[in-house]
Amino acid sequence: MASPKRFAAIAAVYQAVRVAIRPGGPSLGERAGAFPRLVRAAITGEYTAISKGRLALMVAALAYIVSPLDLIPEFVLLAGLADDALVMAWLATQFVEETEAFLEWELAQVSPAYAASSGHAFPGGSSSTSHTVRGDVIR
Repeated sequence: MASPKRFAAIAAVYQAVRVAIRPGGPSLGERAGAFPRLVRAAITGEYTAISKGRLALMVAALAYIVSPLDLIPEFVLLAGLADDALVMAWLATQFVEETEAFLEWELAQVSPAYAASSGHAFPGGSSSTSHTVRGDVIR
């Protein structure tokens, strides 16, 4: 019988996949391309919606998944795979949620009208009502 933790992990992955593949949403490639920009903006303090600690946890989770060292070795029946699955479920969920928020924030930086019409509060954004984009002023 599956444990509640496994059900929670499956539900989290399902929700992350649903958000990630919804029509009109960013593709996995766009999300992957946005992640280095997210890290750079978070480290420089330009983007404040994610903490440096959360970024460190995401990197640690990725390292744990790809590392041959495990808390519970794979040869211990299914328990050895379950710990990797739980970490992977958490990482997938965080990746989708964080890149979703970051891509919206990036779009708001280019188009303040989008930010105003969407009703989102975009952390780290400018409070100015105009931005310069490719030589044009957008109000």
